[in-house]
Amino acid sequence: MSESDTSTGGASAADGAAEQASPGPFTDIVIALLAPGEPLRSISARAVDPETGRRIPHNQLPKLAKGEGFRRERWLIGAIAAAAGRPLVEVQSAASEEWTGLKVGDLLRASNSSTTVVVAYESGTTPDDLPILKEKLKKLGLGNIQVVEATPGDPVS
Repeated sequence: MSESDTSTGGASAADGAAEQASPGPFTDIVIALLAPGEPLRSISARAVDPETGRRIPHNQLPKLAKGEGFRRERWLIGAIAAAAGRPLVEVQSAASEEWTGLKVGDLLRASNSSTTVVVAYESGTTPDDLPILKEKLKKLGLGNIQVVEATPGDPVS
């Protein structure tokens, strides 16, 4: 089988997945990765987790785009981030939301140049709902933070 035999041929793998409702933001990243019609073997060559060296086989990419056929393992997130050229934290946030139903981000806006604060929270949570977390942040030396509610779509710092 040649590489051209495994190309998405006009993004057929992604098109098929896009016709169904997307299971969530992680699958959306995979669908976007396959959308340009690049050969699956080429995408697979980039889909290598930098931490473990594990690679996503080309024949698994269409299954990922459909949100099926894979175990939800940590290395997979790194491999998709590498293949898509996206920051790891962005793909981690997308996987967290899709796989657990929890949003992940800096809801308290407590991150600074040396510390990143990431919180998993249910949709509709406000900073006032997190008094224990605010107290713990003060103990970590982040007590002078201004707590404001993050707006939906804000990137994770």
